[in-house]
Amino acid sequence: MTNNKTAIIIGAGPAGLTAAYELLTRTDIKPIILEASGDIGGISKTVRYKGNRIDIGGHRFFSKSDRVMNWWLQIMPIGAPSEQVRISYQRKERTLSVAAEQNTPKNPDLVMLIRDRLSRIYYQRKLFLYPLTMSVSTISKLGLLRLCRIMVSYGCTRAFYRKQEKTLEDFFIKRFGKVLYKTFFKDYTEKVWGKPCNEIDAAWGHQRIKKLSVSKTIKHALKKMAAPKKPADIHQKETETSLIERFLYPKYGPGQLWEEVADRIKAMGGEIHMHQEVKGIHLEDGRVTGVETAAQRFEGDYCFSTMPVKDLVAAMKGPVPQRVRDIAAGLEYRDFVTIGLLLDKLVIEQQHGLIKDNWIYIQENDVKVGRLQIFNNWSPFMVSDPDRVWIGLEYFCNEGDELWAMDDQRFINFGIDELHKIGIIRREHVRDSTIVRMKKTYPAYFGTYQQFDELREYTDTVRNLFLVGRNGMHKYNNADHSMLTAMTAVDNIIQGVASRDNIWGINTEQEYHEEKQAV
Repeated sequence: MTNNKTAIIIGAGPAGLTAAYELLTRTDIKPIILEASGDIGGISKTVRYKGNRIDIGGHRFFSKSDRVMNWWLQIMPIGAPSEQVRISYQRKERTLSVAAEQNTPKNPDLVMLIRDRLSRIYYQRKLFLYPLTMSVSTISKLGLLRLCRIMVSYGCTRAFYRKQEKTLEDFFIKRFGKVLYKTFFKDYTEKVWGKPCNEIDAAWGHQRIKKLSVSKTIKHALKKMAAPKKPADIHQKETETSLIERFLYPKYGPGQLWEEVADRIKAMGGEIHMHQEVKGIHLEDGRVTGVETAAQRFEGDYCFSTMPVKDLVAAMKGPVPQRVRDIAAGLEYRDFVTIGLLLDKLVIEQQHGLIKDNWIYIQENDVKVGRLQIFNNWSPFMVSDPDRVWIGLEYFCNEGDELWAMDDQRFINFGIDELHKIGIIRREHVRDSTIVRMKKTYPAYFGTYQQFDELREYTDTVRNLFLVGRNGMHKYNNADHSMLTAMTAVDNIIQGVASRDNIWGINTEQEYHEEKQAV
């Protein structure tokens, strides 16, 4: 590569940081990262509060891409046995295995833990495994009548349902039948998006759930029963993403990894400028010539954007077609609020026993809370006091709506009341609380989304501009997908590939794009 070239990277989340790291380790291009906030990691940051840590949305470090898995482990190796899944977390006692440590990492804090995955659905004040299993427990909780209705509905769908999948409702019904869809998917999904499922594009289901279905779940359960009892391979390449049983997790939350990556970028000569909200993207002759913030203008040979596409196009200074500007202006997002509660205990455990879930989906339609995270179960090091339970209540809203407009303490009290109402906690067990708000967390699959390809066609003509990451592409990517988009963009620069098709193809096909070709 030619020396003395620079790349302006907008955003210090997983995609932006990956792009910078790849440029520094594989090219002579110097990255300059502009981050609007004061935090590293985007929605993958870890929020600290009085020694406790919040993971915004929950981030399982798992990928079917060896490239991503190896990248993570190069930054943070798997911890020694005493740091692993044998960590026994109990409400009144935390004990660490005394197994002999082998291959001890240089920094015992900069490690990945191997964690067991457990997610359940809270419905009619009962817990159901997710993905659903036809166990004795599930059958008894559903009741024979509802179970028969589910089976008949699913059978009829398999036999007769031929409707084209245009909406998310079509997607769910085709895979689960109408009764199961209404029982376990409809209310939660509509909490997430604030829209009826029949107004949301089916593309969300294809990207987030892909091949998951009743038959897939049953096959997975039968395979587990037939297989010898042994720990699952952490790669789990043959397992549908929604069915994985183990994952990697940084000892102190996802932000720990991205903070380490940021430190390495700076040590290798890259620049990271915080509190630099982009105000202008200057275009000339089909290229980005400069990126302007309130403080100064930055110039470079390449531009990587992870900022919301809506804001990117609005900031463009140049002859952008009005049709493109209109589509960008019509893109919609969902915003996200997490309420952190420090508790003496969970009342729900009196009925269900020790809660080992990473998160619980709240399917109850008489409350607005969408999901509950138990941070102790992501990593015991996320909570400062092992005698307490540290949880996160997740709410999905739109900036400016009734929920978002609540003042902090009123919102916290609202969340406490909701969990008390549905029997998960008691108000008197709350010892401390905090609240975290995140704008534009989820790019939405409505608004002008169906015209998005027209916008993409235009941005692809800007020769030195690469849209990467979740908001950068207006695509509900996981962190590994976002990283792959950045890696592939750097591949294209190195190889002189002008097309952006291989970047947009990530998390679109049934298998990850880069697994179909030699890397």
